Amino acid sequence: MIWQLQEAKNNFSPVVNRALHEGPQVVTRHGQEVVVILSIDKYKELTKSQPSLLELLLNPPLAGSGIEITRDREDFGR
Repeated sequence: MIWQLQEAKNNFSPVVNRALHEGPQVVTRHGQEVVVILSIDKYKELTKSQPSLLELLLNPPLAGSGIEITRDREDFGR
């Protein structure tokens, strides 16, 4: 749902309840979308950190999976 800023301020508890039960709530100011109110679970899902390149190189996700990667020797030097 989209809320005007003043309406969202006056109905903050219902806005929060809708964010928890229905999903993100958009707030507008002067007709422009300016903020979104969402549940902490949705926020954590969206901001879940991804491993850095260094972390992936040090702890490859497929290590120990038994997958073998081979290359045709003829491909080297091309």
